[in-house]
Amino acid sequence: MKMEQTAPKNIDDYIAGFPDDVQVILQKIRMTIKKAAPNAEETIKYQMPTFTLQGNLVHFGAFKKHIGFYPVPTGIEAFKDELSVYEGGKGSVKFPLDKPMPYDLISKIVQFRVQENLKNAEAKKKKK
Repeated sequence: MKMEQTAPKNIDDYIAGFPDDVQVILQKIRMTIKKAAPNAEETIKYQMPTFTLQGNLVHFGAFKKHIGFYPVPTGIEAFKDELSVYEGGKGSVKFPLDKPMPYDLISKIVQFRVQENLKNAEAKKKKK
């Protein structure tokens, strides 16, 4: 689905490479993540929009028929019941473009990942 083949420099670049209807969804996912993790930083990793806070929080990307959301395996495991209606793997889930986006669920997963990363960062500090 991606129209341009050059690696995006930032999330705006990434989103601009998609049709208008997909751009709207990507922007809303971006805003949902920003609201759930206001201190997270935006970047591009693996040529996908990524939010980081004491390490990677979540990645997301648009594909021909779905939005891929990557909250690492712990983010998937913690919400496996809610995510069971979607296709996915150990650290990923596919949200179909022809169905309503579960923005509330995305927000809950991001908040979980924020707490997890902060807790892990604190534990690392204590080891030193």
